[in-house]
This record gives sequence, C-alpha cells and structure tokens, in this order.
Amino acid sequence: MAKWWPLVAVCLGTFVLLVDVTILTVALPDMAAGLDASLADLQWVINVYALALAALLLGMGSLADLLGRRRVYLIGLLVYGAGALICALAPTIEMMIAARAVQGVGAAAMFATIVALLGVTYQGRDRGVAFGVWGAVSSAAVAVGPLLGGVLTQYLGWRWIYVLGLVVSLATVVLVRIVLVESRDPGRPRIDLAGMAAFTVAAGAVTFALIQVNQSGWTAAATLWPLGAGVLALVVFVAVERRRDHAMLDLRLFRRMSFTGVMVGALLLQAAAFAYLPYLTVGLRSVLHADPVTTGLVLLPQSVAAFVVSLIAGRFLHRTAPRWSIGIGLVVIGLGALVQAVADFEGGVWVIVPGLIVSGIGVGMATPTLASAAVATVPPQRAGMAGGAVNTFRQLGYALGIAVLGAIFSSSVERTVSERPDLVTDPAAAADSLTAGRAQQLVSGDVDGLLRAAFSSGMDLTYVVVGTAALVGGALVLVLLRDRVRVRPTRGVPNKKNHYGA
Repeated sequence: MAKWWPLVAVCLGTFVLLVDVTILTVALPDMAAGLDASLADLQWVINVYALALAALLLGMGSLADLLGRRRVYLIGLLVYGAGALICALAPTIEMMIAARAVQGVGAAAMFATIVALLGVTYQGRDRGVAFGVWGAVSSAAVAVGPLLGGVLTQYLGWRWIYVLGLVVSLATVVLVRIVLVESRDPGRPRIDLAGMAAFTVAAGAVTFALIQVNQSGWTAAATLWPLGAGVLALVVFVAVERRRDHAMLDLRLFRRMSFTGVMVGALLLQAAAFAYLPYLTVGLRSVLHADPVTTGLVLLPQSVAAFVVSLIAGRFLHRTAPRWSIGIGLVVIGLGALVQAVADFEGGVWVIVPGLIVSGIGVGMATPTLASAAVATVPPQRAGMAGGAVNTFRQLGYALGIAVLGAIFSSSVERTVSERPDLVTDPAAAADSLTAGRAQQLVSGDVDGLLRAAFSSGMDLTYVVVGTAALVGGALVLVLLRDRVRVRPTRGVPNKKNHYGA
C-alpha cells in the first residue's frame, strides 16, 4: 500500500485544481449578492484563474524541469492555498479577483508537474495503473464540482468552497513532503520569460477588451485600447518565439495542419461545452429561482455523460483516427447546444438536461484523444510542448469563450428588457442586475415575466452561437486533421517527456 501514497498526493492536487473549474459556477449569484459584483466582475472571477493557468502552464513546465518537479508542485500547492484563504476572507470583489489570479498561478505550477511526477515515480504496469486512477480522478473532479458547490453554497455558504480548497491543498502539502521524491531534467532547460510575459499580456488585454464590450460597446476607446494592446503583445510574442532557440511554444509546429487542427479543437471544445455555463447558472438561480443543490443536479448530467463516454472512448477510440473522435465530438457538442436552444424554460429548470447530456457525450468523445493526438502530430522531442499547448489552448478557449458569450448574452438581455420601458426605466441597469445574478432586486409584478423572457432570449442566442461555433470547429478539425495520426489509449502509458499536464 505504501507505494500508492505518491499517487494519492498527486490525485489530491489534481482534484483540487480541476474541481475549481466547475465548483464555483453554482455559487456565482450568491457571490454577486455578497460582494455587490457586476457581470464583468463575475467574468473576471472565473477568467483570471483560467488566464493565469493558460499563460503560465508551458513556462511552469520548464521551471519544474529546472528547479525540481516536487519543489514546484509544493510551491504551487502553497500558492493555491494562499489564494483560497484570501478568497474565503475577501471583503471586496477586487480582492476576490486578485486572489483568484493567485490561485491560477498555483494551479499552473501544480498542473505542469503532475504527469512528470507520476512518470518518474512508477514504472511498468504500476505506471499504467497510476495514470488510469489519475485520469479517473481528473474526470470525477470536474463531474462532482457543480453538485459539491451547490451543497456547500446552500448549507454552509459560498465562502466554504474556498475553505475546502485550502484544507485539501494544505493536507496535500504535508503528504507530498513525506511521500514524493525530487526529480529534475539534467538538460537544465532555459525559461522563456519574454515569451511568458508577452503571451500573458496578449491574452489578458484581449480578454479585458471583450469583457469591456458589455459596458462600453465595440467602438469605445475603453475597448479599442486594450484590444490594440493585446494585438501588439501577440505580435511581440510571435517575434520573440521565432527568434528563441528555447521557445515556450515552437510556432513552426503550426505549419503542420494536423497540429493546428488539434489546437482548434482544444480551443473550441472548452469554449463551446463550458463557457456558457456561468450565465446559465445565473439564470437558473436568480430568474428561475432554483436552489444551489438543484442547480448542481441540473448541471451534473453533462459531466456524468462526459465521464461515462470518455471511459468507453479511452478503451475503443484509439483504433479510430482522432479527426473523427475530435471532429464528431465537437459536432455533437454543437448539437447539444442547439437542443438546449429549443427548450422552453417555462417547463422548468430540467428542460435543458437532454441538451446537456448530448453536449456531455460530445465532450466524452473528443477529450480522451485530444492530448495524445497533439503529441502524435509532432516530433518526439516536442511531445511535452504539444501536450502543454493543448491544455493552454483549452484554458484560453474557456477564458475567451466566457468573455465573448458574456457580451452576447448581456446585449440580448438588455435588448429584450428595453422593449418594455413601462416596466423597466433603466434597461442597462436591469440587464446588469439580471446577468450578475441579482434579478431578485428587480422582481415586482409583471417584471418577473419580463426577466424570464429576457433570460430565455439571451440564452437562446448564446446557445445558437455556441452550437454554430462547435459545428464549424468540428468541420475544421475534420478538414485539417488529415494525416494518418494514430494515438494510444489514454489509459496506457503517456510519453515520458510529457511534463506539462497533457
């Protein structure tokens, strides 16, 4: 039994950083009410975590190879725990957002070291068992997040979500110090600080501009200036990466159509399957008056469907070209969104469950082969970089998806509300309250019906955009991923050089 304690230490860290992706969704309306947050504030609470994770993941992998994977994993746990403590005590939304950024930095350090720690700890059959258990824990963490968040929010309060993260991270620190051994890369890789900085500025500025659209519009200086800064930073990133011998991301890989196809799939999968869930949750809670546990149960079927299908796909789809599993998986995700678009919320909160299940089936089809397909499209010495790029693009897709869909959802809600000036005198303020989960402040008489209609119209447009994006993404993957790429099943042994959480 003693040999499996390192696996427990790694799985605990994996659980806490991945459950954070979904556990907070159900609590957003309570957080908005407690901290007087706007829609833009809530977007940043979610986005800053994903952005930090996306921007730092590849760089943290190099840092771990240089300083030691156990050491960086420990630092990541401590930083994540510190962020969770600040979140639990945060008196303002600004402090909450800053603390979430701290959590994202810690999560990047943890995520970048997990695969390498398992790879150097276990050999042979034990390694296959270890990665199988780790994969199951990863899927379970995402699946249980909404329900766990609902239970904590309803019975203890939303701040207990962060107390849970703090307790688990501190317990994992103690265990890691006892059971994990240190390992490094004898090649002493260099850290691409310039690339990390340029990528972080580019992703953050573009996301800021997209969130700013809700308040200022597309043509306002408050939107155009950060958008221009983001584009400039992206140009700098490309210039830096092309010149460096030890680039964070070798841009020449994008000359391979198959690699580009996998990155497109990673970006759009996360955006289409998950980026609309915060807005859906806000409506379920504040407009349709579902309690936190019920909301968690409504979202649970998507995660369960993804988990079940991924187990089946991991066993059988390795015999199928990844263009089919990823491409058709995206198409199924798109169909799931369109099924939700035709659901009538007058039938209650459960009417969207069939569409969520269809979407979950698509996630389960596409996810198991995503990272291994990326690795299979590049030379062996670029395997770790390719695996890290997949996770980077997934997190970036989630962050950008939340920003874009927030603008679409908010504008549709405001347009619907503005059609009834006899009921709402300030459509912009009413839309902001509704989209931020504070609709109860507006309910009086016929206004409740108007808010339901506004929420429904906003979600319908969001579903159509998401569905279309996923269908187009699926078609692009089928076209781009044309090479005869074959991947090993995810339950097997990953490439030993894949240190970046692929």
